[in-house]
Amino acid sequence: MDPTQLIDAYLAGPALLRQAVAGMSNEELDAAPIPGKWSTRQVVCHIADFEPVYADRITRVIAEDRPTFFGGDPDLFAARLAYSARDIVEELVLVDAVRRHVGRILRTLPVEAFERVGIHSEDGPLTLGTLLQRITNHIPHHVRFIQEKRSSLKS
Repeated sequence: MDPTQLIDAYLAGPALLRQAVAGMSNEELDAAPIPGKWSTRQVVCHIADFEPVYADRITRVIAEDRPTFFGGDPDLFAARLAYSARDIVEELVLVDAVRRHVGRILRTLPVEAFERVGIHSEDGPLTLGTLLQRITNHIPHHVRFIQEKRSSLKS
């Protein structure tokens, strides 16, 4: 996928997420109909927590030469960052704002900038294009789980 298409897909993510949770009540958002899986609220909070993480990685790869960055344990985030007390609307606004902010920056870059590299503490060298692909895929990946939960609630 060329950078323009990838940026377009990245910017389309928040609408996919909003659509996935549209009309859900707080009870449905907090339900865990599939044993061992997060609730929809937890999934949305997870997405919202990792948007700024990726925004930092992306902007540092653009601005710095071979910056280093660390991984993050999603289960620790979920356990310690008050997922049950967070407002779904605020989480969705955050996801949208971060993506619009980063998307505006990405649209200014020449194609060769997507080959710039950062060094991930666990995954090693990653290009800007790879980072963008990973975060672009993040929402569609989790929307499938939200849809699965919604289907289980209807059963």
